[in-house]
Formats: sequence, C-alpha cells, structure tokens
Amino acid sequence: MARSRTVFSTSLVAAIALVALVAGVVGGRATTSGKATSSGGGGGGGGAAFGQKVDVIIRATDSAYWQTLLAGADAAAKDFGITVGKFGPTSETDIAGQVQLVENAVSRGVNAIVIAPSSSDALNASIDAARKAGIKVITTDTRVTATIEGHIGTNNKLAGSQGGIRMCELLTAAAKTTGKVLVEAPIAGIEANQDRDAGFRAGLAEKCPKIDSHLQNYNNNDIGTAASQVNDAIAANSDLVGVFADNNSSGVGAATAIKDNNAADKIPVVAFDSDPAENAALAAGTIDALVVQNPYFLGYQGVVEAAMATQGRIPPATLDPGVAIADRDNMIKPEIKSLLEPPKAKAGG
Repeated sequence: MARSRTVFSTSLVAAIALVALVAGVVGGRATTSGKATSSGGGGGGGGAAFGQKVDVIIRATDSAYWQTLLAGADAAAKDFGITVGKFGPTSETDIAGQVQLVENAVSRGVNAIVIAPSSSDALNASIDAARKAGIKVITTDTRVTATIEGHIGTNNKLAGSQGGIRMCELLTAAAKTTGKVLVEAPIAGIEANQDRDAGFRAGLAEKCPKIDSHLQNYNNNDIGTAASQVNDAIAANSDLVGVFADNNSSGVGAATAIKDNNAADKIPVVAFDSDPAENAALAAGTIDALVVQNPYFLGYQGVVEAAMATQGRIPPATLDPGVAIADRDNMIKPEIKSLLEPPKAKAGG
C-alpha cells in the first residue's frame, strides 16, 4: 500500500488569516442575546455586518457533500450574527432551478448570495442581475465566467493530479505498467469535473505514461447509471486496470460495479469526495482512495467572504483550501475522519 499523504494548498494559511480579519468586520463571536431570524442565523451582534442577509444556494439538496457545505454556512451564521437562508434544487442537473433560486434571492432583497453553480455559464445572466441589484456574489466549488466578488474552491486540476499520482502508485504496486483507466464523470461541461479529469490524467501520466486514460463516461450524476457504465467497461475492456470517479455519485457507482464483478483485488478505484456510501466502500476495499475536499470550509468561508463584501471589503479573488487523500490506512485518524464524517444541515429557508 502506498503511503498516504495530506495535500493542502498554501492558501489555507491565507484563509485562516482571512477568518481572523473578518472577525473584526462582522463583530467576532456573539456575546449578546440578539438572534438572527432565519433557520441559519445565529446570536449576537455589534459588528457592522450583523444581521446581513445571505442566501446560500447549493447544487443539490439530497447530497451529503452539499449538506456539509450548508452546515459550514450555519456555523458562520451563528459565529458572526449573519442571517443565512439555505436553498438548492433536488438535482445537480436542475440548472433552471438554481436560476430561479437566484431570482428569488433578488426578490427577497438579500445582501449577498453564496452559490455553488451547476454550470460555469448558464447562471451568468441571473448573477449579473443580482449584482446589478447591489447584491454581492461569492461562488464556491465551481467557477462562473460572470463577474463576481470572490471564489472559494479546490484547485481541481491540482487535486485531480493527486488522484492520478495515487492511481499510478496503486498500479505500480501491482506491477501494472500498461492498460486502460476509465474516467467516470457526472455531467459534461462542468468546469470542476473537467479540471479534475485533466489533472488526473496529467498526474497519472507523470510516472505511468503507458497507462491509457482516454476512456470517459458521463452518468448524469446517477449512481445506477455509473454502476452500469463501469460494468460495461469491465466487460468490454479486458485490459481495464483502474477507475477514476470524479464525484461521489460516480464513486459509489464504480464501487458497486467493482463489488458486483469481484474485482477489488484487480481494478483499483480512486474517487473524489466523501459520503457514507463512499466511506463504506473505502473501508470494504471497493474504493482504494478518496480525494477529499472540505465542503464545510467552503460554506463557512463563503458566508464570511459574503459578509466582507457587504461591508465594502474585498475578498480574495480565489481561495483554495486544498484536499486530503484518504485510504484504509488513515481513515480513522482524527484529521481525516473529520473530513470523512463532517456535520450536515438541511436546506430550508
């Protein structure tokens, strides 16, 4: 088993400093009895941004990943006295639903929006309209091509390269220097996933140049479809030596197919993100490594930066919290377990 690593971007240091700075902007932790009015609001005031209204719009309400982002947003609301509304469509493919939620936020007159976009460009018009109305916009996870106040998200090319390096280590340990690796992805055209795939291929090619990673599937973010596609790839490619799944649904689907084919000892799986099903697959050996992000930080920092922006402060254009590589050897360590089993919150006003 290759030695596990934790990879964090140096910008995380800047993030910590930023939180300290914003404490001065929004009044620090609450010490008085005032309470924000929304389900995501918290107690205490005194700072300039106390009571500012921030809508947090996630990509899908039924995903553990996005529920963790909402939990981070809730924590920031409570720490800094900000009124947070939590919203999202039920499916990551419902771009129109996200557009409607942005429009709803404008109608309610919020001060800022934190959004994890389902598309890099399909929300541009609604984001432009929000900013024209004086609403500050912070994006998380996926970038948009519209003008915004700031972005918080993983450098997906760098994170994907860590997945490629780990796959190469797994294949090298199994004395496999040729063959095919399938890249299983949710939806075509999502910048974050495209970057992960490109980064993975670059990381894999660095020391495993003879491994072919051109096989690519899109599963519409459906676990059953992902499982079927990986099953088909195993049947059609006798030289399939690995699977890279670039989000949690793809990872669970890949793990299901590996289990169904009794292929855990033959075909390693490196997947992105973490949820209970992926964690179980990691423990069982049908996933060999997880590239784990920190959605809790994305939600927390998103609200913090939104508060900064409402007070005329300028958040960083880009902030990358980095990733960790989880495997069966380190998944019980506190620093990894906290990423694999983070708190969650539900959407709902």
